[in-house]
Amino acid sequence: MSSLSRQEAEAQVRSWGFPTVYTWTDGPNAHYPPHKHGGLTTHLILSGEFTVTYPEDEPGKKETFGPGARIDVPAGKVHEVWMGKQGCTYVIGE
Repeated sequence: MSSLSRQEAEAQVRSWGFPTVYTWTDGPNAHYPPHKHGGLTTHLILSGEFTVTYPEDEPGKKETFGPGARIDVPAGKVHEVWMGKQGCTYVIGE
């Protein structure tokens, strides 16, 4: 688990310049099929694991992140995401 509280983590993401910030929790083994967003998004992991791949760049290459990690996804970049067996709680900045 991250050493930051939810409030501290949300404040940190706001300090990075994201106007919309919220905390989200996904259940065990949740999956988001390939998709993209209109703007830059960031994810600050509070607990659990977050695995991402960029199928248009390096098919088959996955990276897994845990508490304290920051993952930025550029606007328009296709990505696919899986949560770990314990689920995942993270702060999103948009």
